[in-house]
Amino acid sequence: MQEHEMVEKRYEWARGAALEEHSRRKHKILREYLFEYLVVRCRLPQQSRFRLAIVDGFAGGGRYRCGAAGSPIIILEELKHAVETVNLDRAAQGLGQIAVECLLVLNDFSADALESLKTHLAPVQAEIAASMPNLHVRVDYLNQPFEAAYPAIKQLLEAGRYRNVLFNLDQCGHSRVDRRTLIDIMRSYPSVEIFYTFAIEALVAFLQKSAPDLLAAQLQHLDIEPGNLASLEGAISKGSWLGAAERIVFETYRNCAPFVSPFSINNPDGWRYWLIHFANFYRARQVYNNVLHENSSAQAHFGRSGLNMLSYDPRHETGALYLFDLSGRQQALGQLLEDIPRLVSESGDAIPVSDFYESIYNSTPAHADDVHQAIIDNPDVEVLTPVGGERRKANTIAVGDILRLKNQKSFFPMFLGPATGVRSE
Repeated sequence: MQEHEMVEKRYEWARGAALEEHSRRKHKILREYLFEYLVVRCRLPQQSRFRLAIVDGFAGGGRYRCGAAGSPIIILEELKHAVETVNLDRAAQGLGQIAVECLLVLNDFSADALESLKTHLAPVQAEIAASMPNLHVRVDYLNQPFEAAYPAIKQLLEAGRYRNVLFNLDQCGHSRVDRRTLIDIMRSYPSVEIFYTFAIEALVAFLQKSAPDLLAAQLQHLDIEPGNLASLEGAISKGSWLGAAERIVFETYRNCAPFVSPFSINNPDGWRYWLIHFANFYRARQVYNNVLHENSSAQAHFGRSGLNMLSYDPRHETGALYLFDLSGRQQALGQLLEDIPRLVSESGDAIPVSDFYESIYNSTPAHADDVHQAIIDNPDVEVLTPVGGERRKANTIAVGDILRLKNQKSFFPMFLGPATGVRSE
């Protein structure tokens, strides 16, 4: 067994797996994000059908010892919930019903887990078939390590020409999903997102061998020996450790997707488990941030809370714990008021709102409502509509609008040093 696999924990589904608190928090985020994802993707009045594929790479046995649903059942329940909600809303608006077609691919290395899963999933599938004429689900089972199963999974998705794909990769440690596979997933489908879970000790153990310089640079300000995994225990519940771990995670995975959320599953007794959301479009990250705020304290961030969340220097600055709660949101608003005009000024004096979103959502934990309120409240920024009018309410800001600096001299000039080359007289 490799060193970085020693911290992995395998569930015993045949005897009934215990549901741990970090899994409970993770499942709640997954459940609510799936619902919001489907509601957002089924909003077009002209739609009558939406197709997607969901891949659960470490599907487990379906239910825990306490009876709580595992991720495959959560997925089916939220498909059902979302289709019911969307079609009730469409009926109220006088719109036609929308049908959702979903390919659900469930893989697990454990044959015992799959047998348990099939038993627990059968009544949920039967209920959907009997009562949900607008929800069509096909379930395919695979029984392999995820990396071995991935080529077959990819063939299934390509054969079905699925454009909208979600992967739930809830591994025990770190070693079971290759970083190259994450990159391949994110580049293979027009609309794809990944939920990726791992134990931070496993990542640190892996980096000790594969990227020791990166690890040493991030841990140098802490009382942690990069070569000694046991030394994490003394620091793992400190905010400074959480901040360092976030940067390690972000630096390790930042090239996997345009939008990477490096937030830990919150546990004040020790931040050990990470739930990362990978997305190709800012809108997905925007929705994910909003879901986290509806589940305050489920995930944690340490550092800044404005538009540059990982930019603070732990050697010279005091970071703060951001738990996506009301006090954190107030803290974020204060920083957003400073950060927003500075970002606009980096483009000159105006920037389309769509470009602004693209610029910020890989580097902020903020709720969309707080970003919009900070724009409206900002004395240095105004929001112009496509026809030149001014927005005065936060909830009216649209992607086609323009953010523009008001007459403000304090941001200029922004040259890094003396100008060189040709000068105009």
